[in-house]
Amino acid sequence: MNSAVMTTYAPSDIAFDRGEGVYMFTEDGRRILDFGSGIAVTSLGHSHPHLLAALHAQVDKLLHYSNLYVIPEQERMARRLADNSFASSVFFCNSGAEAVEAGLKLVRRYQVEAGHPEKNRIITCSGSFHGRTLATISAAKQEKHMQGFSPLLDGFDQVAFGNINEMRAAITDATAGILVEPIQGEGGIHYAEPDYLKRLRATADEFGLLLFFDEVQTGVGRTGKLFAYEWSDMEPDVMSLAKGLGGGIAVGACLANERASTGMAPGSHGSTFGGNPVAMAAANAVLDVILEDGFLGHVQAMGKYLKERLAALGEKHPKILKDVRGEGLLVGISCHATNLDLVKAMEAENVLVIPAGDNVVRFIPPLIVQQNEIDEAVEAFDKVCAAAQAP
Repeated sequence: MNSAVMTTYAPSDIAFDRGEGVYMFTEDGRRILDFGSGIAVTSLGHSHPHLLAALHAQVDKLLHYSNLYVIPEQERMARRLADNSFASSVFFCNSGAEAVEAGLKLVRRYQVEAGHPEKNRIITCSGSFHGRTLATISAAKQEKHMQGFSPLLDGFDQVAFGNINEMRAAITDATAGILVEPIQGEGGIHYAEPDYLKRLRATADEFGLLLFFDEVQTGVGRTGKLFAYEWSDMEPDVMSLAKGLGGGIAVGACLANERASTGMAPGSHGSTFGGNPVAMAAANAVLDVILEDGFLGHVQAMGKYLKERLAALGEKHPKILKDVRGEGLLVGISCHATNLDLVKAMEAENVLVIPAGDNVVRFIPPLIVQQNEIDEAVEAFDKVCAAAQAP
């Protein structure tokens, strides 16, 4: 039977019936170790009891009402995010692309309110990924995502990631802000040095720009800090979140400091489903767990262990693997062999991993992963690499 699903994906033929912890199960009982987390989404793994309890309690009461009325759990979630970050206010939406779109509008609106309507361009970085909308593919300028969708939106200039001199040289009288991922996830787990991020902050201040961090993949504990910007001892003005924020429920958020958010008045932006009661029940439950004493320390320890195990595999299989990169439990290994082939072979070994740009295989397990589960994934990868053909 031909599928009626639009062919925007080329999925594997595996379908899952249920999940528990870091494992998912097919209808016929096949157990598969999930080191993809739905692309960094299922931060607490599958069927986490606290998350399920919060969802069940909310679903039994009320599924949805709009932002025309006060949503108490949204108020609570916004306050918790603000209290644990640089932000003073939060806009809730449904996805990472929407969170980035909100931030792009916010950056432009800020400059208008500041008396500089001519400042409407945003500088982005090569190798970035910000979503699949026309604005976000226009911002990232990746050729493979742009094909067939011209004309793209104007208003974006691009420079090399990590090159502060090129960034400064690209600033003009029309520049409104800088958009950057502190770690490029889809691009291949490329991370900027802390000094680069600090100099971005200084540059934005010098030229009167807003600094906008896309932490859709890196935020909510994924790198071992609540937010990746915390590793560099500096703060952005605007930040987009999604993926792990809802633990599997669609939630996005755009955070802003007081300076950046002053222009966002009633009617300037909105979302029908954003921040609804079910989404906020999920996000608050996720934050309950991630903010527990010792949780982020566990993520750091497991990330360190995973990188060490993968680095050892790189030394064992130098014709197949290259370097390990990443922070916390956002870890990748670049390959000589084709990454898609290795990902498919891992699937046959009952382990899910995710491809990324730069011929990288991503290991992004749930943040609750334990050492023995890392061992299981690495041992499967060892077997796959031993059987792989060197290019």
